[in-house]
Amino acid sequence: MSVDSVQRAADKIAQLCAAPRGLIALWQDASEVVAGVVPYFWTPCWFTLDPVSLLMTSHYHLGMDEFPGEWLAAEYYEDDVQSVPGVMRSATGLSTLHDAAGGDPSHSPRWRRNRTLGGDQELIARLRTRSGETWGALSLYRAEGMPMFTETEKSFLAEISPVLAGGARRALLCGQAAEPEYSDSPGLIVLDDQWDVESATAGVDRWMADLPGGNWDRGELPPAVITLAARALRSAEDRDHLGEVALSRVLSRSGSWVVLHGACLSSTGRRRIAVIVEPAHPSRLHPLLMSAYGLTEREKEVTTLVLQGASTSQISTELSVSAHTVQQHLKSIFDKTGVHSRRDLVGTVFFHHYEPRFRDNETRALADRPLRGGPWPTDRRR
Repeated sequence: MSVDSVQRAADKIAQLCAAPRGLIALWQDASEVVAGVVPYFWTPCWFTLDPVSLLMTSHYHLGMDEFPGEWLAAEYYEDDVQSVPGVMRSATGLSTLHDAAGGDPSHSPRWRRNRTLGGDQELIARLRTRSGETWGALSLYRAEGMPMFTETEKSFLAEISPVLAGGARRALLCGQAAEPEYSDSPGLIVLDDQWDVESATAGVDRWMADLPGGNWDRGELPPAVITLAARALRSAEDRDHLGEVALSRVLSRSGSWVVLHGACLSSTGRRRIAVIVEPAHPSRLHPLLMSAYGLTEREKEVTTLVLQGASTSQISTELSVSAHTVQQHLKSIFDKTGVHSRRDLVGTVFFHHYEPRFRDNETRALADRPLRGGPWPTDRRR
């Protein structure tokens, strides 16, 4: 494949990911583009992850509506040369099963499971934004006899992974805006190129009222929204910044920070701009750890780092405490959560608080409803 063809594919991915849209539609369209550069067997498996815990929140694999329970357990409990969580925590964020197994994956339980579905090779790529937030993962497969994944193909996936991560994040935000789950769920408004509101999700008026300036009741948008929309419009007209999404961080009237995302929507008529408003720090993990286990603030910090795969020395450095202190915190965390090891801790948090979200998203995907991110709400039942 020519260099120009690869660049056109990367540009197409950027276009797909720039405009806020449904996550399943994004994965479907992106799969077609990826196939033109990186041929694969059957269909890709796309995952979303909570960037705070790096735990999986959804999967989409056309033809596999439900991820097998034993396979999901293996991701978090099994000793193997490759796993999605392992690649997410790795230095490179990209791994092939054959490379991880030194060229012979025949002793890998993962390889044997893939073989039951006709797969032989597997490549896992981390979807992490340039700012360092991991929002997803992509698994590609090849059948026996197909060529090995090349360095050119791996380079292409590494190039588009930050763009796909941003697209996944915006798709999840749009889903929360369309079907709010929390009182501070994101809001979405769509403007024309004259800054008139074409549509808005329920609850967006609260966000607009909390932003400085403007008057939502009189149809006057806050200056921060108009400024961001103008930046998004200019970016869409600049071929050197294809697919770029405008971002802005604003201090609200109530004293909290909010983030605005702006991107142009493709249309046959005048350009339209979508603006998403969300809390600057929307993580649900720390309140969950406190309510479910009664962890202290320091124990929550240690637990988060363990979930992210940090070693004792890394935790010690990150929190500026001794290794002995880290071990003491771990002992307390293990006692409170009823586990005996780091792996058990990760598995407990996933299967108690993320697996319900993972399974609910499978149901949502079949019903063509927006997918959710983050842990399962503690005040809800399956």
